[in-house]
Amino acid sequence: MISLSRRATKYLIGHSDAMVGTAVANARCWEQLRENAYLMGQMLDADTAYMTSRGLRTLGVRLRQHQESSLKIAAWLANHPQVARVNHPALPGSKGHAFWKRDFTGSSGLFSFVLNKKLTEAELSAYLDNFSLFSMAYSWGGYESLIIANQPEQIAAIRPAGGVDFTGTLVRVHIGLESVDDLIADLAAGFARIV
Repeated sequence: MISLSRRATKYLIGHSDAMVGTAVANARCWEQLRENAYLMGQMLDADTAYMTSRGLRTLGVRLRQHQESSLKIAAWLANHPQVARVNHPALPGSKGHAFWKRDFTGSSGLFSFVLNKKLTEAELSAYLDNFSLFSMAYSWGGYESLIIANQPEQIAAIRPAGGVDFTGTLVRVHIGLESVDDLIADLAAGFARIV
C-alpha cells in the first residue's frame, strides 16, 4: 500500500524549474514500489535532486510567506464588490474553514474565488491577458503568482457528481512571493477592466 504519492514539483522545489514526485510506502510494499520504479526508469537525476534539496532549505520561510500573503489577498477579495465568494479554507467564513481549523495549522498560496457574474469571452480575455504580475498557468507552488479562470459549465463537465454551486466565473490564483500591495493593485486593475 502506498501511503502517500505527491508531486514534489510544487512547493518542495519552489522555483518552477524542475519536475519531481515522491511516494511513501509501508515496509511491506516498499521493495515492490522500488523495484517497479527501477524497472520503469523512474529515477531522479542529480541536478533535480540538488534543486529539490535547494528548495527544501527555504521551504519553511516560503510557505509562511505564501500563507500570509494569500490570506491578506483573500481577505481583500472577500470584501470586493465584484467577488461573490472566496474559497480559501484558512479564511474565516470560507466554506470548509471549520475542517481546516480542526485539521491544519497552515495553508498555501493556492485558492480560488468566484466572480459575481459569468464573464463573456471578451471580458475574460480583457481580465486575464493584461496582468502585470500574474501569469496564466495551471501550475502552482513556485515563487511567481499565477492565475487561471473557468466557467461554471466547464467545472460541471469534469465534476458531474459533485455539482456546481456557483454561477459566476471561477478564478484560481496561486499567490507567489511578490509584494502583497503590488499583487492587490494588479488584481484591482483586472477588476477595473471588467466593470
